[in-house]
Amino acid sequence: MTIELDSDQPGLQEQTVTILRELALAGKLGPGQIVVIGTSTSEVAGQKIGTSGAVDVAQQLLAGIREVQQEFGFEPVFQCCEHLNRALVMERSLLTRLGLTEVGAVPVPKAGGSMASAAYRSLSDPCLAEHVQAHAGVDIGETMIGMHLRHVAVPFRTTLRYIGEARVTTALTRPKLIGGERAVYQMEEQPDSTFCD
Repeated sequence: MTIELDSDQPGLQEQTVTILRELALAGKLGPGQIVVIGTSTSEVAGQKIGTSGAVDVAQQLLAGIREVQQEFGFEPVFQCCEHLNRALVMERSLLTRLGLTEVGAVPVPKAGGSMASAAYRSLSDPCLAEHVQAHAGVDIGETMIGMHLRHVAVPFRTTLRYIGEARVTTALTRPKLIGGERAVYQMEEQPDSTFCD
């Protein structure tokens, strides 16, 4: 599928690089951290989600993701569509390292989605995990990645809001803050002289 972009607009790969690089810089994403990617290639092409998936679109987006991954060292995982219960494509070594639950399927464009299918075929030892708790996420086309983000998700607005015709939402996560009015969240802060027993 060919997507017509304005002549002054960057291509799909470049748009993906811009958005993901901004997220990686803001979140200081690096080795050992996971970024969940949810993608509707139909929405990128200006169609209704789930109606016009395109592997060639997925390949362009995947090239942009890989470029930023190589720069920062984080681990991207790719969310399947609802027909595979939004399972996640990843390298088996990552699944093993994190102790995740493997589920059995091979994503294809009509059951899993074009991006999950392309990602699965690009990995050296691919598998599907049922759930993950990612440090950050990129949702291309409103695919609902929230179930795979750690608590607490914090929206992050990038300078580009679209890839192709798909609206893009990104998020970082932070640890839950615990405690009450006496709690301190930064090392530099000094608690008052009141002590707890």
